[in-house]
Formats: sequence, C-alpha cells, structure tokens
Amino acid sequence: MAYSLKSVTIRTDNSEKGMAKINELWTDIMTGKIPLEFMNNGLPVKGLSPVSAYSAYESDEKGHYDLTVISVTVDFFAKMEELAANGKYCKIDESGETISDCANKAWTKVWELSATGELKRAFTTDYESTVPAEYTKDGKSHCYLYIALKK
Repeated sequence: MAYSLKSVTIRTDNSEKGMAKINELWTDIMTGKIPLEFMNNGLPVKGLSPVSAYSAYESDEKGHYDLTVISVTVDFFAKMEELAANGKYCKIDESGETISDCANKAWTKVWELSATGELKRAFTTDYESTVPAEYTKDGKSHCYLYIALKK
C-alpha cells in the first residue's frame, strides 16, 4: 500500500537515549521507511520542507517533549519571520559543516541564552528547520530555530 504522511510524532528528551531516538526517526524519514510527504523516492518534493516542531514540554529543556516532523510550504517561514519580528518568537540562525554541527550550535546558543536569562522561553511550541549544505548558496549547512517567548 502506498501512502504519504503529513507528520509523525515521538515523545523524547535531550538525553543520549533521546537523541538516538531523534536520529533514528530522521533516518527512517530520509530512507523512506516513514513516508512523509516532503520526500518522494528519496528525493525532496519541490515546494515542501521538513520542519521539526517541539511541543508538550514536560517542564524545560531537561524534561520530555513531543517532537513532530511536519511538511510546510514557504508561507510557513514568512509567518515565522513575522512572529519573530513581532517579538513572539526568537530566531536563532547557525551554520556549520554538517546539519548536526549547525543544529548543535543553535541549540547550545538557546540553552546558554536561557541560562543567562537573556532568552525567556515559553516552552509552548518551538520550530527547527535545517538546510543541508548542498542546498545553500554558501556551501554550509544551516539551522534556523524559532523559539517561543514568554509574554
């Protein structure tokens, strides 16, 4: 049976075991084991991008949360940019040699800013979009985080 999913959700945390679950999820998505609509036979579908949504936080970054991988269109990013400009989200943009490198840099920055009190997280729904180096103009991977802010 051929089917395509709009999203998939796991419950995880930031422990080593939790990170392994996230890596396994993305491996299953990218190999087609979990057929999300932004991939077709191992190739990205034009006009759709994968985004990770982090929600249902148990507490803070030390607790459990839901990670949902969704498919979005370009208007999603325009809306997130507007929400960031209006102070509802903080945008973090990091680059690196690999996706994991730039994602680690971005999340480390979030945790450091939170620890110093510079970033007041709402722990409602946060978003992450990573772009592999082969799709960027500068030849580096990029990670864009949109972190929900307390009002």
